[in-house]
Amino acid sequence: MYAGQLVFAQVMEFAPWHTFRRLVTKYRGDFNVRRFSCLDQFLCLAFAQLTYRESLRDIESCLRAQPAKLYHLGLLGNISRSALADANEERDWRIYYEFAQALIRIARPLYANDPIGVEISETVYALDSTTIDLCLKLFPWAVFRATKAAVKLHTLLDLRGSIPTFAHVSDGKLHDVNVLDLLIVEPGAFYVMDRGYLDFERLYRLHQAKAFFVTRAKSNSKFKRVLSLPVDRSTGLICDQLVELTVFYSHQGYPERNKRLVFLTNHLALPALTICALYKSRWQVECFSSGSNSICASNVPSVPRRTRSRPKSGPPSASMCWWPSSANASTSHCRCIRCCKS
Repeated sequence: MYAGQLVFAQVMEFAPWHTFRRLVTKYRGDFNVRRFSCLDQFLCLAFAQLTYRESLRDIESCLRAQPAKLYHLGLLGNISRSALADANEERDWRIYYEFAQALIRIARPLYANDPIGVEISETVYALDSTTIDLCLKLFPWAVFRATKAAVKLHTLLDLRGSIPTFAHVSDGKLHDVNVLDLLIVEPGAFYVMDRGYLDFERLYRLHQAKAFFVTRAKSNSKFKRVLSLPVDRSTGLICDQLVELTVFYSHQGYPERNKRLVFLTNHLALPALTICALYKSRWQVECFSSGSNSICASNVPSVPRRTRSRPKSGPPSASMCWWPSSANASTSHCRCIRCCKS
């Protein structure tokens, strides 16, 4: 019979508990607490995460099933859902927020050399969001629809190790593109996003911070071809062009018919196949809510050789989103890459 530590206790040994105790003291998490400390709360929540518990009652039932082993898990005394609920409501959330940041700083160097399917040394982030449905009767503050409540979780994921480096919980009505205003941009990193984040003014701020973006183009994106680069059509690439962005209009219908994909990026040196592979690696992360490991097809028209700088008809200028015209000729250009669906 094995008489050593439990697996959960062995996993918890890797956590920097000196940092946790310092944060508890900093935010007075255990002030006037007699039994259920911040450490007990964290161990309960960590156990619930690792064992896929779904509710406070589920956590309580699971931990009370083996009361003699709670001490070996690091827990003192029985666990009640009322004590856990009170702790979740009253304890300072900044304790666990800063502790999670400390864990991320420890974990990221461990996966720094992990392959992501693309020969690139820079950090690659995937940005996406998922909507979490809630009960409107239990969560009246999270109004999403007339009869539905929801919150939205925005996550920035480091593809090396699938480690979340940024997470923001908002109401369900917040558009994805607004999260770009909250990011602390890392110079030299790649940010791979869906077309829901296509806003040229915000993307230009990434460009000014010396970061690179790879995103999908919408069907109503307007740009002018400046230079065409040679491509090997046998690889699935259709064209690789240096384009000058002119104007962008909002559009609502995206029927998935043509098997063509259009990518926009401000990195002018990487091969076109590498750009396509970067975007494909984003969809291979299982925790995102794309629902598929392959890139979704979209109805994307061919890139026009010549377009007017402004169409004859369209929405008023207040709804336009321009790439800033104050940039010089070298920074006002963007690459447009079209390829077949892989």
